[in-house]
Amino acid sequence: MRPSATGANAATFELPKPKGRSDGVAYTKDFSAKFLTTQRDSLQAERVRLLGQADRLEMEAKSLIEEGEMGDVQFDDESGEGDTMVVERDHDLVISAEARQTVEEIEEALERIKKGSYGYSLVSGAPLPKARLEAIPWATVLVEEKVGGIGRR
Repeated sequence: MRPSATGANAATFELPKPKGRSDGVAYTKDFSAKFLTTQRDSLQAERVRLLGQADRLEMEAKSLIEEGEMGDVQFDDESGEGDTMVVERDHDLVISAEARQTVEEIEEALERIKKGSYGYSLVSGAPLPKARLEAIPWATVLVEEKVGGIGRR
């Protein structure tokens, strides 16, 4: 049994055992070695892209800080708008943080590919649809689980 969550209310479920290993992936009855290898390659490419994006945005934010004193926000008397440099810097840092968070999720997905638990919901243990995994390779739950189920808000 593998826990799906932590804490007293954690549900448990049994994931299928890997059928075998091929090229560093543990394949199962639901996900072939070919599918998992393709997913791994997609995840690795997205990881590289997001790390580059995060680094670039952080350099841009640093550049904005160096260009002017970030604490010296000048307000236009007529419009009341602050210096756009502050807004640009904050925007760059938020997007960079989001990219780094996604990279963490990608690294967890890559680890699940190695272990044979990739593609199974962390909530229920049910296999995720391949179309969902192809669209969001680091997905960890069924759509129904993500939105809280039909009829729940």
